[in-house]
Amino acid sequence: MIEDKSLSDFMPKLNTEGEVVLGSTKENISHNIRKDEVVEKLSNINDPELGINIYDLGLIYDFSISSTNDINISMTLTTVNCPVADSMPNDVAKEIASIEDCGKVKVKLTFEPPWTKDMMSEEAKLALGF
Repeated sequence: MIEDKSLSDFMPKLNTEGEVVLGSTKENISHNIRKDEVVEKLSNINDPELGINIYDLGLIYDFSISSTNDINISMTLTTVNCPVADSMPNDVAKEIASIEDCGKVKVKLTFEPPWTKDMMSEEAKLALGF
């Protein structure tokens, strides 16, 4: 019941691997989350400096969806000194957790390999004039 929860139950947490973790694995799900649902949510999150979504920028290296709708995401930022390094993984976890029947969301921030403009989609390159 929601009355038994506190605000911290709904906030992302860091695990020992440095991943942002939000939510919990669900035992009963009504539908399996599809990859296009995850891509749609990731495409809703814009890089605040470039104004392009993080998926088209190539900041999402990989993601997987388990049979219980747990979602693991590996992502990077355009630079190690990015001003949103603390908040972006949380924003990603919250956006993904909003998918219907989503279980546990883990977002791992990595800088290996380093991001380059070659990782952008053609649409992002055109929008930025590359």
